[in-house]
Amino acid sequence: MSGTPAVRVVVADDERMVRTALRVILAAEPDLEVVGEASTGAEAVSVVRALRPDVVLMDVRMPETDGIRATEQLLASMPDPPRIVVVTTFENDAYVYEALRAGAAGFLLKRAAAEDLVGAVRLVARSDSLLFPAAVRELAAAYGRRTPAPPPPWAARLTEREAEVLRLMARGLTNAEIAGRLGVGPATAKSHVAAVLAKTGVRDRTQAVIAAYESGFIVPG
Repeated sequence: MSGTPAVRVVVADDERMVRTALRVILAAEPDLEVVGEASTGAEAVSVVRALRPDVVLMDVRMPETDGIRATEQLLASMPDPPRIVVVTTFENDAYVYEALRAGAAGFLLKRAAAEDLVGAVRLVARSDSLLFPAAVRELAAAYGRRTPAPPPPWAARLTEREAEVLRLMARGLTNAEIAGRLGVGPATAKSHVAAVLAKTGVRDRTQAVIAAYESGFIVPG
């Protein structure tokens, strides 16, 4: 990682022990740096605005302002907001899905192994694939749209290839894996992903997948 700036992280959790554990794990990695902490959602918004980290580990349930509202506020108020990963105790949780709908890039379980935590921060920092795509599908099936809806306006703007790319993104494939599946070069796959994000009007892969499920473009199961 020599010559590459460290990924700057803010940890937001109302439990001091959790914040300390996350800081210790991340600080052991030469390419990751914890630059700040917060114990409430309101404090998280203030700290993130001041420090402008690359990634925020955001507890979904906090006093004053919960992780969902804090995520919404940050994404709405910052021109170049950080990638936000919701940290939660229970994966099959309506709060988690609401956080993803609000703009979180993914979620992480508090009981996750240290290597999974480190890998998650690196993954969302480079925005190459989804965290736990199967879990996102399960959340969409449990808490997503329940009634039929007309096709979203962006669906008609996708080319046949872009629609295929969106379905592959929903399965959690990386750009390299999409390139291999389609028989194209990595740069072409990256270009297709960028076109999907632009046409769906979202900022990252997770939001594109959530939009696909919410609109009925992709049906869970």
